[in-house]
Amino acid sequence: MLNNINLHHLLCIDIETVPAFEHFSELSPVMQELYNKKTERLREEGSSDEDHYFNTAGIWAEFGKIICISVGIFSKDKTTGALSFRIKSFSGDDEKKVLQDFLDMAVKYFASYQQLLFAGHNIKEFDIPYICRRALINWIPLPAVIDFSGKKPYEVTMIDTMQYWKFGDYKNFTSLKLLATLLGIESPKDDIEGKDVGGVYWKEKNLPRIVNYCQKDVVTVAQLILRYKELPLLKAEEVVIVS
Repeated sequence: MLNNINLHHLLCIDIETVPAFEHFSELSPVMQELYNKKTERLREEGSSDEDHYFNTAGIWAEFGKIICISVGIFSKDKTTGALSFRIKSFSGDDEKKVLQDFLDMAVKYFASYQQLLFAGHNIKEFDIPYICRRALINWIPLPAVIDFSGKKPYEVTMIDTMQYWKFGDYKNFTSLKLLATLLGIESPKDDIEGKDVGGVYWKEKNLPRIVNYCQKDVVTVAQLILRYKELPLLKAEEVVIVS
């Protein structure tokens, strides 16, 4: 698989999202009504507005926000030829700055590497659309490198590890944790999982813990791509965090 994909043309990404506010009551009355209407089919019987909002708002770009975007690239040592994977994260409470810094980086990389592709797990249906929607909400113009609206399938520069696992099955959803476990890759969920991110952010105020979790997901995406290509997995010392 992915035999025609050059590792050095990939920009692996993962995002972490949380409810835009800590409490449901902080939404305007209109937004409260719109939230309940949009999510009524997902609501568990007996759950309060507060619990329902806090547990699910982060998955909706209209009611959540991005607090971390981690990016990873494959790099080869010019002297030894050794492969490494370099990760940089954009994080903070100011979502507009997080988005702007990430998009500025993406534009810069795409200008230097014309064949660059975004890579991630379920990025076609979650990460990339979420980034685009939040950018528009924050009055950030969408650069051409990430604006895939109206493009033909062959014009969409994305490698989605979940889509490749589907093998044409449109009904299948496989989590990153399950796929990593099946293919013998160390699980990234050794501390927290996606459902815990809102609590770690709003209750614990522990953004670094979330950044660490996000970076592990990016590493797992890189490992999946290597596994698909039947190449050796990255060793711990080959993963470099760039501050």
